[in-house]
Amino acid sequence: MTYVICQPCVGVKDASCVDVCPVDCIHAREEDEQYYIDPDVCIDCGACEPACPVDAIFEEATVPAEWNEYIQINARYFTR
Repeated sequence: MTYVICQPCVGVKDASCVDVCPVDCIHAREEDEQYYIDPDVCIDCGACEPACPVDAIFEEATVPAEWNEYIQINARYFTR
């Protein structure tokens, strides 16, 4: 299981989650609207979730239904 960054991050892009990630799996380019978690690198430690000031990070199994598309959005970000 991995963690997923969802809609509340869009436009906010606060890097608090990046600072606490022990495996450096949270990334974004300057032009991106949000941060993304690499599902192949994430170790499911959960350190990022409480660090997020806008409650945008969820364990994949608990992503709210209205943001389910963010599971694929995060995964696709790392395949391009």
